[in-house]
Amino acid sequence: MKILVACEESQAVTKELRKLGHEAYSCDVIDCSGGKPEWHIKQDVLPLLNGKCSFKTCDDKSHTINDKWDMIIAFPPCTYLTSAGTRHYSLKCNPIEKVEARKKKREEAVQFFLAFVNADCEKIAIENPVGYMNTHYRKPNQIIHPYYFGDNVKKRTCLWLKGLNELKATNMLPEPKPIYICQGEKCKGKKIGWCEGIKGIKGGQKERAKARSKTFPGIAKAMAEQWTS
Repeated sequence: MKILVACEESQAVTKELRKLGHEAYSCDVIDCSGGKPEWHIKQDVLPLLNGKCSFKTCDDKSHTINDKWDMIIAFPPCTYLTSAGTRHYSLKCNPIEKVEARKKKREEAVQFFLAFVNADCEKIAIENPVGYMNTHYRKPNQIIHPYYFGDNVKKRTCLWLKGLNELKATNMLPEPKPIYICQGEKCKGKKIGWCEGIKGIKGGQKERAKARSKTFPGIAKAMAEQWTS
């Protein structure tokens, strides 16, 4: 199968697809961190969505897709779509100009998300956390967690599917317990989940966001095996 994995710099899913013999390409506007530049397209993904296109991978080799993609798996940025950012739209927290600027960015993110929905492809999967698209577009086909697939992490992950079956759990672990951010009364019982383990990442918010967006190995393997079988 010829498969486009959109907005994936980690190449987690792309590498699992390649292991199975598929012609899969990751695509992002930044360099890949997965170590396989020969499978990575560094450009805006929108011109590629409907197939019938030519492009270069990061090893400077040219490739052509003569027809539609057989499958598109997309991980559009969630910065302006996740429910975790809801407070940024509140006038109680921010001045009106910041709220309006944020709304504009959210609308751009919505249109980008919908470009995958409307792509000319028979099999499409779109991944995002719980957020704005759950109500603005529609409810996802399913919500999964990494611990369903052998990674001991609780992180709600939505999947919107076209022409694909819902993922089946492959190695269900007990539901992970939340982690406390701090100790003592100051903490006030506040808990945090999987992202506690990436607090020490260097590079500021940008690098922490990149780390949070990476696909867990068990989910990547399940996507590759179950959606191409």
